[in-house]
Amino acid sequence: MNRQRRTLRNLIALSCLLLILHIGQSPVVAKDTWTSVKSRNFNLVGNASQKEIREVAIRLEQFRAVFARLLPSLKLASPVPTTVIVFKSDSAFKPYKPVADGKTIDIAGYFQTGREVNYIALSTEDRSNGSFRTIFHEYVHLLINNTLGRGGVPAWFNEGLAEYYSSFEIADSRKVSLGKLIPNHLYLLRSSRLLPLETMFAVDYRSLHRNKQETGIFYAQAWAFVHYLIQGNEGKNASRMNKFLALLIANTEARKAFTQAFETDYARMEKELRNYIQRDTFRMNLATFAQKLEFDSELKVSPLSEAEGLTYLGDLLSHIQRPDDAKTKLEQALKLDPTLPMAHWSLAMVFMEQKNFARAKQHLIKAAEGNSSDYLPHYFHAYLLSREGMDDEQRVTAYPEESAAIMRAELRKAIELKPDFSESYHLLAFVELVTEHKLDEAVQLINKAIALSPGNEEYLFVLTQIYLRKHDFAAATKTIEPLATNATDPQIRAKGERLLRSVKSYQETLARFEKERVSAGRPPFRDANEQVAGQGSTSEVNPYTYLEEALRKPQAGEIRVQGILTRLECSAQGIVFVIKGESGVLRFSSKDFEGIRITTYASDVRGELTCGTRKGENFVVATFKPAKDGREKTDGKLVSIEFVPKDFRLTG
Repeated sequence: MNRQRRTLRNLIALSCLLLILHIGQSPVVAKDTWTSVKSRNFNLVGNASQKEIREVAIRLEQFRAVFARLLPSLKLASPVPTTVIVFKSDSAFKPYKPVADGKTIDIAGYFQTGREVNYIALSTEDRSNGSFRTIFHEYVHLLINNTLGRGGVPAWFNEGLAEYYSSFEIADSRKVSLGKLIPNHLYLLRSSRLLPLETMFAVDYRSLHRNKQETGIFYAQAWAFVHYLIQGNEGKNASRMNKFLALLIANTEARKAFTQAFETDYARMEKELRNYIQRDTFRMNLATFAQKLEFDSELKVSPLSEAEGLTYLGDLLSHIQRPDDAKTKLEQALKLDPTLPMAHWSLAMVFMEQKNFARAKQHLIKAAEGNSSDYLPHYFHAYLLSREGMDDEQRVTAYPEESAAIMRAELRKAIELKPDFSESYHLLAFVELVTEHKLDEAVQLINKAIALSPGNEEYLFVLTQIYLRKHDFAAATKTIEPLATNATDPQIRAKGERLLRSVKSYQETLARFEKERVSAGRPPFRDANEQVAGQGSTSEVNPYTYLEEALRKPQAGEIRVQGILTRLECSAQGIVFVIKGESGVLRFSSKDFEGIRITTYASDVRGELTCGTRKGENFVVATFKPAKDGREKTDGKLVSIEFVPKDFRLTG
């Protein structure tokens, strides 16, 4: 009996010991296996199975191929590569979804555009086709915007076409269906009052964002209208829609393009749309290709290390504006592999956005050392130097010669390594614009960027400013006028309008100066960009010779100073202009704005003269009558204030 008790006690003790040991051990979490699959147009990585990643690659290539056949006028070749991250489950995907107001956005998949890479993120766990619907929708936007630009097409057409093609399905790699009904849209349209076409056509992305109550009906009606244009009237409107698209590509104003293409008015089209929504049957496109759209044999599969997987996750987090989380992942990757180039340049971009340029440069140097054939470290080095010289409003008026030389060398290396990356040409043209160095070459560079990405409006803004510096006002006006008058995006249109006003103001100022010279019996002014015989290239000619002549000359008893206008102090007694000069801060008084001469010779001056602190740096030449004695509260009375470029210097 005692022996049995001892045995029982021993068994209990052993069981407790095993239980304690079991509780004390941490569960072992299996590491993810990361795989890379490269297709013709996509770079796919993920912790899903190789089979699942291959299926995603094939489906994306099939969609792109079908879209290319249906809309051949669109430019499908994107200068920015697209990386697809395929997660093995929704729980694995959740930490990498976008966050808004502190909450994770519950979506099946998303498309994130970027300067150097576009990201698609999705989970293979979604069986409802929702993730692919979202991705197909956003990919259509990418292709349209790359061809026509964000301001080139109206919102209803952009969203309607994207929704129409989001229902893409393919069976047996050859049987394609397009234009399937989207039940939620149809139900909403049948149970709601439709927007008048006049209203729908006037919606832009800014108003859509402000009035979120109409978002659902707008997307549904845009889808239904495009569906009707393609499928309605027994498909007879499809050719007219293609004509409409061609007119938009040719920079025809959207309303005019609609009237020309469809040969009808809004009222009649609105009636046709209402009848179409209420009908019982709908057409859809079913196409069977003679040959299967197979891409499996083209796929290149290779394993990825854990460090490489963490790097892609970190870079994705950086692109969805989660820098702290991105930094954590990228630093984890570098602990595993300290030489990984992508982790270094991605982390450099995180530091750069935080304005920690010193840390960013360290990582860019290491990125370049790790892979001599990668163009991105060279591009990003130049990009970092360009941002380092910008103010809080992303403006720059000069670069140090040493920085400009480094940027040129790095960008030319990036172009050599990847000639079809448009941003390298764009940034190099911008450097030449700021430094006013080889402006003719700058025109060629930015035109190359436009050829690679014709829908990028930012390139047109740079081209306009280059023409402005060259005093080619006709070319500047021709470049910017379509955006100032036809852009459907209000921000792009407003920016275009401001730049167009600058072009006209600058042109009028020079014309007035020419007229004054001729009236004074002086010879016509030689344009600063014309080559002067015996003086070599245009870069050796002082570009501000005309400006020295144009500035108001001080009269008897007047003094002229150069400085930065920092603030306007307004009161019942008048206005005080506060200017920071080389000798310190100066304060000049004026009864009102009418009593002084205000002129601008700088094309980048923004905003009106208003009371308060000035945003950015406004470089000015001020002429004033000095105060008679120390009892006056200011340094004198302002006579004129003339805005000049940052790198202009008075010589006399």
